[in-house]
Amino acid sequence: MKCEAFTNAIEKTNYLVRNILFVLIVISCTVDVYAQNGWTNLFDGKTLNGWKRLAGSADYKAENGAIVGTTVFNSGNTFLVTEKEFGDYILEMDIRLDDTTANSGVQMRSHYDPAGKGGKGLVYGCQLEIDPSSRRWSGGIYDEGRRDWLYPGSLHPQAQSAFKVGAYNHIRIECIGHTMKTWINSVPVAYLVDSMDSKGFIGLQVHAVGKEELAGEKVYFKNIRIQTTGLKPVPFPKGIYVVNNTPNTLTDYEKSSGWKLLFDGHSSKGWKGAYKKTFPDKGWVIGDGVIKVISSEGKESANGGDIVTIDEYKAFDLSFDFKLTPGANSGVKYFVTLSENNPGSAIGLEYQVLDDSLHPDAKLGRDGDRTMSSLYDLIKANKQKRFIHPVGQWNTGRVIVYPNNHVEHYLNGVKVLEYERGSQAFRDLVAISKYHVWKNFGEAPQGYILLQDHGNEVSYRSIKIRTL
Repeated sequence: MKCEAFTNAIEKTNYLVRNILFVLIVISCTVDVYAQNGWTNLFDGKTLNGWKRLAGSADYKAENGAIVGTTVFNSGNTFLVTEKEFGDYILEMDIRLDDTTANSGVQMRSHYDPAGKGGKGLVYGCQLEIDPSSRRWSGGIYDEGRRDWLYPGSLHPQAQSAFKVGAYNHIRIECIGHTMKTWINSVPVAYLVDSMDSKGFIGLQVHAVGKEELAGEKVYFKNIRIQTTGLKPVPFPKGIYVVNNTPNTLTDYEKSSGWKLLFDGHSSKGWKGAYKKTFPDKGWVIGDGVIKVISSEGKESANGGDIVTIDEYKAFDLSFDFKLTPGANSGVKYFVTLSENNPGSAIGLEYQVLDDSLHPDAKLGRDGDRTMSSLYDLIKANKQKRFIHPVGQWNTGRVIVYPNNHVEHYLNGVKVLEYERGSQAFRDLVAISKYHVWKNFGEAPQGYILLQDHGNEVSYRSIKIRTL
């Protein structure tokens, strides 16, 4: 019996040793895999080592393998940031919010000004937004403490349902060179080209709350890892809109998606005067990467006159930057046929370019349908003040005409109106507008793109188009 017991003890010992060795081998192999792929864990699962809190007073704790951030009433935005800075990297993590009233984000290449916000401290830099509200802009890119929205979620509506409330969502961020790309649950969301920051810390946000009943809301972060060497970007499917903040350029991705520049940044190639065979010899100036209509004291098309593209377009996605001077008026027109031979500006559907605060046209028309980014004299743009960049700064306009004649106007990435070209509702609006004298106004099967000379100084750049 003693021999048998001794034998059993040896077998159990061998069993335990074999299992321990197996576990050690698995761990060793796992470490080797991560080392080969260049991944580093930024969170050890137990402590906040390597992180520090900045700005607000929200609470962060390591609990059950996750970093848990908790909102505090009357605190500003609070950030748990890495003690290290990073340049080019791929970052992945899992994030959970349990209520649509909560909000969070992940800072990328960000910075801290301890004197900001009156000495309370200011974190600033690009942020992957986590937004479970009805707006659903999760995965968009927001410039915290600096420039506001750079890539609103509305620029990629097909991705707006990717984030799931009450479950962990897998986040991927690529910061490589001037390119930032984001994914939510393997769904590509935002594509930004921006040269503002080359490196900075990574941060986890607990958003400010202004209502006592929202205090105590939690946001969970886990499986936080980063790759800084051997980076292999994941390709986006073609056709996703790129916010490219490098003027008058296209990325290889944009080119592969069918985009082309209508203005090359230094010449009038591709443009001519409306009702003319060549580009105007006065009234327009090209230089420093912009094409600019110069002032003629508000006299419409009395100097250089409008300019139009050489080519005509049917269904398209058109994007352009514009910069106003005080009190200025201009416009970007589409489906311009030049068949009317009318005096003044050529006729077409118009994306209004206007200083709403100083130009009198903003108060004319019906219910504000002559204000910036409106469909001029037909439909008012529904825009928030925060998305209008001041006079003297660049704004980005966008017009999408789908093959089914559905049309959308955007201002700085946010959709401000939509309509159906040629529908009965559209024709009813035309009938009570200044355009009622033109038969079948706005319903031509194709037309030119036009930049308007309304007699005020307005600059344009980064004019690009994609045929749909």
